[in-house]
Amino acid sequence: MASHTPTPLALSSLSAVTSVHSDLDTFKTEYHPKSGRATSIETFSTFGRKQDQQPPIVDEEPWQPFSCRADFEFAELAHNAALNKDHTDALLQLIWRIVDGQANITFKSHRDVSVAWDRAAGQMTPFEKHTITTQHKREDLAFHVYTRPLWDWALDLLQDPLLAPHFVWDAQRVYKHDGTRYERFYHEPWTADRWWNVQSSLPENAIPFAFILYADKTHLSSAGTVKAYPVFACCGNLPVDIRNTDGLGGGRMVGWLPIVPDDSEEDGKLSYVNLKCVVWHEGFFKLLETIILYAKTGYAHLCYDGIVRWLYAFILLLSADYEEQCVMALIRGTNCHCPCPICLVPSDKLYDNASTYPIRMPKDAQACVELWNRDKTAGEEALKKWGLWPNVFWRLPNSNPHKTISQDHLHVYHIGEWGKHLFVTNITYSDGNKLRDISKQILYTTQNVLTRTDDEAGYALLRCIASYLHIDMYVSLDVHTESTIKAGKAEVLEFQTHLEEYIAIVDETDPDTIKNWNFPKMHASKHIFDDIIAKGAARNFSTRPNEKQHGPIKCWYLWQTNRKDIANQIIELDHKSFVAKFVRSRIDYLDEERHKLTLSREELEENDNDNEPFEAHLHIGSPLRNLTSLAQVEEEHRSNRAFDQFRKKLTTFLNHFLPSHHIPLPDGIMWLKLSAQDLIHEHRYLKVQYESTATWKLTTDYLRCSPSFHGHERCDCALIRTQDKDGCDKNIFVKLLFMFKHIVGNRTLDLALVLPMDASPHLHARPTASSEFITLHSIIRGALLVPDFDNNGDYFLVDYIDTDMFLRVQRKLI
Repeated sequence: MASHTPTPLALSSLSAVTSVHSDLDTFKTEYHPKSGRATSIETFSTFGRKQDQQPPIVDEEPWQPFSCRADFEFAELAHNAALNKDHTDALLQLIWRIVDGQANITFKSHRDVSVAWDRAAGQMTPFEKHTITTQHKREDLAFHVYTRPLWDWALDLLQDPLLAPHFVWDAQRVYKHDGTRYERFYHEPWTADRWWNVQSSLPENAIPFAFILYADKTHLSSAGTVKAYPVFACCGNLPVDIRNTDGLGGGRMVGWLPIVPDDSEEDGKLSYVNLKCVVWHEGFFKLLETIILYAKTGYAHLCYDGIVRWLYAFILLLSADYEEQCVMALIRGTNCHCPCPICLVPSDKLYDNASTYPIRMPKDAQACVELWNRDKTAGEEALKKWGLWPNVFWRLPNSNPHKTISQDHLHVYHIGEWGKHLFVTNITYSDGNKLRDISKQILYTTQNVLTRTDDEAGYALLRCIASYLHIDMYVSLDVHTESTIKAGKAEVLEFQTHLEEYIAIVDETDPDTIKNWNFPKMHASKHIFDDIIAKGAARNFSTRPNEKQHGPIKCWYLWQTNRKDIANQIIELDHKSFVAKFVRSRIDYLDEERHKLTLSREELEENDNDNEPFEAHLHIGSPLRNLTSLAQVEEEHRSNRAFDQFRKKLTTFLNHFLPSHHIPLPDGIMWLKLSAQDLIHEHRYLKVQYESTATWKLTTDYLRCSPSFHGHERCDCALIRTQDKDGCDKNIFVKLLFMFKHIVGNRTLDLALVLPMDASPHLHARPTASSEFITLHSIIRGALLVPDFDNNGDYFLVDYIDTDMFLRVQRKLI
């Protein structure tokens, strides 16, 4: 960029980027033919909005069957705080001593609380206990399974008036116009191919009802001796922002599977491995038992909108780590010739994502089982080759386990490919979120150490990591287009090329190094973008929301059980949480509706207004208490050359900026002059909202410009919209140095002193004295820049900070 003062765009032009095509930013939704709905084309402002519906009926006593609201809130608090009997009694005694009549609490003992919970428990589907029996070495072994009948749990959701308006029934194909054509995109499961194909297989007027299931063993004790095997479910017909929470409509524990105990003499033997798989699938059958019938015949349900829908249950996807995936698919894992639960890739070709292998089909597995029934020797050989056993999911239509199993972002990439293979350290991390965050920083901390000349292998490894991060960012997208999926698949092959180069260098320079890159999670990248096409964005099948559910289970075990017969106790505590969230949702809704009654019509409209002009999404905050004169600013920053001639620079900027934006100078003057005593008001916080290129939704950045933010100087960076010397639009990066408001005539201007960055080829900060003024309205979004430690004044843009910045860089929008 030239060294002249940048001229920001007019404030009015920042509300939206002018379309180069009349159809740009329009959306097309093509509904499944069996839905009977016509294709619709909508503008950005109307796409995705529900049509006006009758609001849910307000329940004036949503805490029932608790005697009163205060009783429920106390019981909820006691449960969440893990209070035992003695603590509960003591707290109630204290409350009764100090109560002043503002609330009417009827509880007087722990027993009263327990009785209220017992009354409330019947509002939601409870757990049931089952016993399964299987033989091992001619001995009958009994195992207990606890399940919340899956269809009854589904009916709880369907009959909930607060959730009912949010259910989506029909498959859709959605498109966005990019200025040239309509490009298909994928986000929710019903916008992807699997939902469409399932609905195509059903009778006319039938509706898919989708279950998402997650299962994973977890340790309850710190020593790892006490384990649990919970199963969680959520409904795929609800939006991801509802089902991926732990609130109403979110993931819910629906099963507690038995764990075959470890046996040092038996572990690893085929018969004992078979026993574990048989127990798992027999236990899972008890969970699926109530939906198997409705998966075949359908279920007529009168929905919230008064329409009777014929719902067909099916398993949309199974979310799990590789170990559980092998059990779900009933393959022998890394011990079989084809260790992938989805395709028949040979065990020695797992690193090769350029080749494609046949997808597993249940009919092939069933043929092997039938052969085994006729000829044990030949059947065992066939089963071993394919890595198979009979499977409980064969009993459900449209629930092929090889299609439902999905590649999990957390275990495949952050904990797996990165945490156990690319990231070599003697420190052990079990938190996938920490590993993810480290991966996004590693390039910037090592790029001047692992150079091509000093460490050829290390440099080749960094190239692998950079390619891995590109894959990770593509997988992280909440909305995928045909273009991003194509780019993601191409990056998978690019990663393989870099990996092969790295392996060749290591073999040549350090032949004693032994590293096996042929492992199942390396192969997972072959399938993950196909999973997105089939099931929507990766967050639909992420294990992250469900792994978070393990936290309360561990707390209950530690704080509220006697460490004996823990399954019954934890299931009871989970059911209390389920009921508490159900009642709490109704109380919150009642409070919200009552609050609306106290608001004026204007306040209601203001609260509901989502279509404010873009400028309104810029908020400058954290003002200093007192105004500051221009002379004071120069005096307080005299040691900082960026503030040299602060008043003179500001005068020049305003005299160019105001006329060019048709803002008249005060009193009809031709040239604005600022005196040393003119006042400005410094601010140190900026909230800016922008349309994300990744989701087309408003996203918020929070920027700081403060000499002391938690004891340290903080001057954030931003991407701004400006013009070059020829008047052409361009974007540049700047470092915020000083933000302030200044009044000219009757206008208040939001301004900032910034240090521009030139791109040549890295970002390079101009000399400190080259600081310039901008209007804050020229800021597009925040930016994270890190210094190049070998070159003073040079910076790297961290484009892995979020998917919007990543796509801006990939599409060369910077």
